[in-house]
Amino acid sequence: MAMFEKSPELKAKISILPDTPGVYTYYDKNGTVIYIGKAVNLKRRVSSYFTHRHESLRTNLLVRAIEDMSYIVVPTEQDALNLENSMIKEYKPRYNVLLKDDKSYPWIVVTNELYPRVFLTRHHIKDGSRYYGPYTNTGVARVVLDLIGELYPVRTCRLPITPDYLAKGKGKLCLQYHIKKCEGCCVGKISPEVYGGYIEKIRQILRGETQELMRYLREEMARLASDLKFEEAQEVKEKYDLLERYQSKSVIVSQTIDEIDVFGVDDDDRDVYINYMHVRHGAVVRSVTLRYKRRLDETQAEMLGYAMQEIKSDLGVDYDEVIVPEVPEGGWEGVDFLVPQRGDKAKLLEVSVKNARQRKIDDLKHMERLDPEQHTDRLMDRMKADFRLSEQPRHIECFDNSNIQGTNPVASCVVFRNGKPSKRDYRHFNIKTVVGPDDFASMKEVLTRRYTRMMQEGEELPQLVVVDGGKGQLSAAVEAFDEIGIRGKVALVGIAKRLEEIYFPGDSLPLYIDKTSESLRVIQHLRDEAHRFGITHHRDRRSKGQLVSALDGIKGIGEKTAETLLRHFKSVKRIREAPEEEIATLIGPAKARILKEALSE
Repeated sequence: MAMFEKSPELKAKISILPDTPGVYTYYDKNGTVIYIGKAVNLKRRVSSYFTHRHESLRTNLLVRAIEDMSYIVVPTEQDALNLENSMIKEYKPRYNVLLKDDKSYPWIVVTNELYPRVFLTRHHIKDGSRYYGPYTNTGVARVVLDLIGELYPVRTCRLPITPDYLAKGKGKLCLQYHIKKCEGCCVGKISPEVYGGYIEKIRQILRGETQELMRYLREEMARLASDLKFEEAQEVKEKYDLLERYQSKSVIVSQTIDEIDVFGVDDDDRDVYINYMHVRHGAVVRSVTLRYKRRLDETQAEMLGYAMQEIKSDLGVDYDEVIVPEVPEGGWEGVDFLVPQRGDKAKLLEVSVKNARQRKIDDLKHMERLDPEQHTDRLMDRMKADFRLSEQPRHIECFDNSNIQGTNPVASCVVFRNGKPSKRDYRHFNIKTVVGPDDFASMKEVLTRRYTRMMQEGEELPQLVVVDGGKGQLSAAVEAFDEIGIRGKVALVGIAKRLEEIYFPGDSLPLYIDKTSESLRVIQHLRDEAHRFGITHHRDRRSKGQLVSALDGIKGIGEKTAETLLRHFKSVKRIREAPEEEIATLIGPAKARILKEALSE
């Protein structure tokens, strides 16, 4: 930020921005919104304003005037585009080129008529018609309309078809009827009820329920290909591919919601982050996140009540309809609370929760930067609680073993200190006493060698040992610890195939750690490092010609593919036993078929 010197507070905010899509807002010294922008990557986009002088004088003036900023994270680039559009219209910042109504993105409208029409429009009229979108890609909208026209015979004429019009018999069948694109609405050849069935199916497609449309396109591709009409099949495939990327409506903008308040919560037991969003005319126009520190054992419902009261007092909000994860405490008479399970309102709640979680991540990054020791203490306390330890796990070791067809099996040990890798302490082990691909015996040997030597040399033992592989490897580790005599002195856990499952010695049921927990992130990092370190060792030995694999020599299975398989399955024995479908998810169905045939010979 050498070109534009800003306050330490603003620099700190920018330094911890997430690498996610979102909308950012700049404020001047009076707290007035002066610019709103969208970003595919918030951190990269916002940082770019302050790192060099810009060719545009207007941009330089904007940057000089910036005193503060805020942002809202959203799931996709399209959501950022739609939210930026809505917020600019709401706040009309002086440095934005205003998005006038005639420049707005198009919608697909289903008219409020006896025989509804379906067409593209940029004009939103409140006449009871239903609007879907907006569509940031007009090409996608036209593809959807064309395909709807192929699926359902909806009328395209502008005739005012009413019961009186039909009674007077003024209708006249047109070309659309004769080419079977319309069923004669103007002369009453199709009843409003049957036609309404078509419209309901079209509404399902426009709400994003595109399964029927996708099935139709797949069948059409297959039919054209079987008739050797490859050019036409390719055209249909292009429509299919475009529709796969299509989102019929934005998570952020919804015409089914006029005005509503949303509270999303991210709760990690000690701190509670509550995001408040206000939605007006279907768009988020305000987002604020509050942080509360629990003093006693307050429930989430109590914390929600505190947040609602604070927002009401500070921002002067009068609640009418409120989306919440659960009904708050506080006796809110006259307020209609909604706990949505699906649909637009559930998606709005997801966005609010995502913003609460992002604020928590930002605070943790900020804490780590300003006070690394406090951040480490907090992390260690969290892990101590999550893993039922008697002391903080300042020293953790993780073991991962693998073999290729039982030949020269190896194991890796990675070491973390204060929650971070200590790479100088990493170790490789070549299995010496185990014959054949026996993962359990290999794990027992490695642990025995590692900790017997550490005790002989007077080294400090870790507070926590993690073994990869679940209950089987954990049982082998327990045997090793019993024989060495360190059971009870060093905590031991096993990780099942899915990372959220943690097994403890003697417990048949696993512990499930919250997927957003810092503890789980450390464990994920541990296991990733153990895998990486082990695979690197394999690659080095293979390059020296010291290790032979049954995967070598299979036509179509290269070194990278073999490494991918071994990283996941750990041994050729497990690859041979795995279903072909599971292998296909890693290397594709064609290679999976080749591999299974080769290994079964």
